[in-house]
Amino acid sequence: MEFQFKIQAYQTDAVESTVAVFDGQPLDVSSKYPRELGRLDPAELNYENDFGYRNNDIILSDEELLSNINNIQTKNLIPRSKTLSTKPGRLNLDIEMETGTGKTYVYIKTMFELNKKYGWSKFIIVVPSIAIREGVLKSFAMLESHFFASYSKKARYFKYDSKNLHQLDEFSQTNEISVMIVNTQAFAASLKEDGRVKESKIIYEKRDEFGSRRPIDVIAANRPIIIRDEPQKMEGDKTQSALPRFKPLFILNYSATHKTKHNCVYALDAYDAYKEKLVKRIFVKGFEVKNLIGTNSYMYLDSFILSPTKPPIARIEIECKRADGTIRKELKKFSVGDSLKAASGELGEYEGYVITEINPRGKGCVMFQNGQVLYNREVKGDITEEAIQKNQIRHTIESHLEKECELFHKGIKCLSLFFLDEVSNYRQYDESGQAVKGKFQKFFEEEYTRLVEESKSLFDPEYTAFLNRFDVEKIHNGYFSIDKKGKLINSPTKSKTDISEDESAYDLILKNKERLLSLNEPTRFIFSHSALREGWDNPNIFQICTLRHSNSSTAKRQEIGRGMRLCVDKFGVRQDKDLLGEDVHSINRLTVITNESYTDFVKALQNETKEVLRDRPLIITEKLFDGKFIQTNNGEKYQLTHDDAISIVYYMLINGYKDKKGYITSKFNDERDKGRLAPLDSRLETFSSGIFQLISTIANQGDINKMIAEEHPKVTSNKLTQNFYNPRFQTFWGELSKRYLYRVDYNSQDLINNVINNLKKNLFVSQLKYVMTTGEQNSQEVNEFDKRKTTTRILNASASSTVKYDLVGDISKNCNLTRKSVVEILKGMGEQILLFRQNPEEFIRNVCNAIHDEKAAMFVEHIRYEPSKQERYEATIFTPERSLDINKVITSSKHISEHVSFDSDVEKTFAKDLDEATEVQIFAKLPRKLKIPTPVGDYSPDWAIVFKEECGIEHVFFVAETKGTMNSMELRGVEEKKINCAKQLFGSLFSPNVQYTVVDSYQKLMEVIDKEPTLPSTQKTD
Repeated sequence: MEFQFKIQAYQTDAVESTVAVFDGQPLDVSSKYPRELGRLDPAELNYENDFGYRNNDIILSDEELLSNINNIQTKNLIPRSKTLSTKPGRLNLDIEMETGTGKTYVYIKTMFELNKKYGWSKFIIVVPSIAIREGVLKSFAMLESHFFASYSKKARYFKYDSKNLHQLDEFSQTNEISVMIVNTQAFAASLKEDGRVKESKIIYEKRDEFGSRRPIDVIAANRPIIIRDEPQKMEGDKTQSALPRFKPLFILNYSATHKTKHNCVYALDAYDAYKEKLVKRIFVKGFEVKNLIGTNSYMYLDSFILSPTKPPIARIEIECKRADGTIRKELKKFSVGDSLKAASGELGEYEGYVITEINPRGKGCVMFQNGQVLYNREVKGDITEEAIQKNQIRHTIESHLEKECELFHKGIKCLSLFFLDEVSNYRQYDESGQAVKGKFQKFFEEEYTRLVEESKSLFDPEYTAFLNRFDVEKIHNGYFSIDKKGKLINSPTKSKTDISEDESAYDLILKNKERLLSLNEPTRFIFSHSALREGWDNPNIFQICTLRHSNSSTAKRQEIGRGMRLCVDKFGVRQDKDLLGEDVHSINRLTVITNESYTDFVKALQNETKEVLRDRPLIITEKLFDGKFIQTNNGEKYQLTHDDAISIVYYMLINGYKDKKGYITSKFNDERDKGRLAPLDSRLETFSSGIFQLISTIANQGDINKMIAEEHPKVTSNKLTQNFYNPRFQTFWGELSKRYLYRVDYNSQDLINNVINNLKKNLFVSQLKYVMTTGEQNSQEVNEFDKRKTTTRILNASASSTVKYDLVGDISKNCNLTRKSVVEILKGMGEQILLFRQNPEEFIRNVCNAIHDEKAAMFVEHIRYEPSKQERYEATIFTPERSLDINKVITSSKHISEHVSFDSDVEKTFAKDLDEATEVQIFAKLPRKLKIPTPVGDYSPDWAIVFKEECGIEHVFFVAETKGTMNSMELRGVEEKKINCAKQLFGSLFSPNVQYTVVDSYQKLMEVIDKEPTLPSTQKTD
């Protein structure tokens, strides 16, 4: 299996934001220079290798660079820099990207783009650890064919090795993209000029085996661009003093948590990544430990067993007296009225513990006759760390099996990761050196065998066969350091940290990355040392269990980072928002099973997250809006005035969207999520999308809290009821289950005219400039120049003639238009065509955007639907493969399945209203899998309702409930186009007894129906 990489918009934005810093820098091949050859063997010398190729200097002035940076920061809603961050090199840029969003991919692509646009080809990637270095090398290997397909070239990359210095000659001689990867442990120590150890002197010494040359001189002659991966971990004095010796052209810093700030040009923090659904959502299973006063009774509420027809049952672990008089903890099932004392073998410590109530909803609890309450996953009584760890292993396996059953038929491998402090807890060795099972391995195999046996009745035959395919000893494996005898050992850590630098362990983890994702590979559970938590990840880790000691200071974000990346299927296709739509977080859920309470864990994790968020405003103030540049709803640039700022703040205040201190209120979050925000005044409405985008930059505590959720009890069964098989619903289902295609017939000339009108009104292209720099060569340092002077000039057509563009071909390919149509559009632009010479790439991009906009508008207007030859939807789409959160379902006698799932309070209210309405016979919450194709994306109606015949309503109503998010507010035009397409489908193809309408409540639906003259008065049941 190979990972399938694709171009993603946010990664492209990060690349373009970096490349645009140098707008005005002309394209030129690397400068040729005579290399220092030293005393090389004459046989190795020839004309070709006498020369090297270095990166050309930046000819832009500091003022022009800062201006470019400020423009990018304005576009990306980043605070504008007042000064340029320089030294070492011309400038230092920060690119902030959350863990799991592909920063390595971004900086590799940035190298290709910098080479393509400016000709720069020499790069050094500096990393803080062997772990990250090995991860970067793995990424280069995996991405080689992907980038070759885009750029028709490969990057030559190598790991710096003081024992193989001739790689530096190859680095210097080539004018193609060449990348040296080095970890600070190697070069920071090596660059200590008076170092006592042999290796520390190598890079500074004239080496006989290297032609009596100093390696540092050979490297520096190339004026490399330095890329620092995780720069916050390289702030030591040795590293900082070493960097200038490379004589970098400039430095790019990539991290999720920058410590020292430079000129930031792109920011995608944890908050952004969650909102955009670029990483998994985190769910937490915590364990609350409490001791009862005056008793040694032990109780642990493990879970609930739920049934639509029977009362809930609680699974509680208690101490039980066995026949031989020994005491052992056992997991038992209890119903209301059961006595823990009787179940324990009459142990006196459980006197009075008779169950009076079992409530699985909310936090979930069991109440006893003596007034005590035991909450879900809470432990009371005497408890050891070992008992907690055993419960953690059990819950990890439960979560794994539940998730794996959901993913199995989607072809997605499910992995679970255990972090532990001592390898001996997983594997030990006897006196003869033979491996024996540690306690965690024993716990795991016992609990896995028991849970699989208990759960088999819930699984389908195919998944059950998969579970039986491998012995329990084969399904788990350990990734640890290995000693010279091949034994697993605790991973040695580097000085002053708890991070391992052992290459053997990372080699195992990284080399097996693709193999682990195959369903044919038996390993599904990974045990790893807690020191091995940096520099690697696996996208299909869905559970992480921390079995380390509770007093560990390990950073939580660092641990969960191993599983934050979106998962891939067996073909290597990432399961992202483009593929899954709004369901992306239904599949991509990372469950953390921790050895502390949910509250304590989440509080600590949220605090860590807040500390690393990019600079964000905390409150609504006039300063947030005053003078800011935004885009209008038509895409035009607009600067907000002071009066605008006052009006926006007043709007937030009078509608209760901000409190007196300026913090965003829960009312704003609720109404935003339901699509019910109060409208702005008519003047502000024209640039509402830009205003709400500014508001979205605030560190909204309500949204931050949603990033992490508690794992609640699940409803494991949601079978179809007799309502689904009712003849009236089946008649409707016969039409609904068809799949449809759309056809668009439009006049090409109308499209061409509309595009020309759009361009004449809206096209803007910025002007490229270049700076000419002159200087005198320094008499002492031949590589340095003094007395620099700069002159700024407009870059005209002749200056850019080295770049060849196929204007017609590029637009034709991007927009899927014939060359003839593109030519007619360009001719219709008149003198505007001359803007191409000012900035060719921006001209092409803006023309393509205008064509796409006009095509979308015409497509919706002229769309026609027809049945597809694809197989119909099956009834199984109504019964989800995943278990349902008990707090996110209601039971209904009128729904087509046992439970109705909801995603918001407005959906919950709508479902309850339908269930209580006397005129409703049957209703269905339509799954998102049921999609209507449209030119602007798939659309899914939310509800289908069948009314009772005696009410005189002949129609089955499709109801699309409005439940907007901030994104939909920014894209309201797109949503409206989707709805119009749905109306076309239902109006043209479905029978007259099917109607489609858009409402936001049951009351609104009844207002629509009340217009029917045959409808009697409606009422609800009590």
